[in-house]
Amino acid sequence: MRIIAVTTLRAYWLRRPGTEWALRAWIGEVQAARWTSPADIKAQFRNSSILPGRRVVFNIKGNEHRLVVAVAYAFGAVYIKFVGTHAEYDAIRAQTVVHTSNKEPKS
Repeated sequence: MRIIAVTTLRAYWLRRPGTEWALRAWIGEVQAARWTSPADIKAQFRNSSILPGRRVVFNIKGNEHRLVVAVAYAFGAVYIKFVGTHAEYDAIRAQTVVHTSNKEPKS
């Protein structure tokens, strides 16, 4: 899969020491994957959460951090929508968050 906005993840691990190895591992696994459906993601990442609208939530570093992506299966692309701590994740709407820097409050 092609990951759109890897620079967002790099910026995050520079701000959050200790997350780089976990995010790099996720990047490596996703780039090697060829997902065609949510079932493919669940087979590889059992603890991921599949949401409506092609959104997927991944637990990073033992669930200390959350990563929200949108998956375009037909194009083989994964778009980074949000990366943050578990507490920061609780303050956004994963189904509609546009980008990690545009955090939306829950209603």
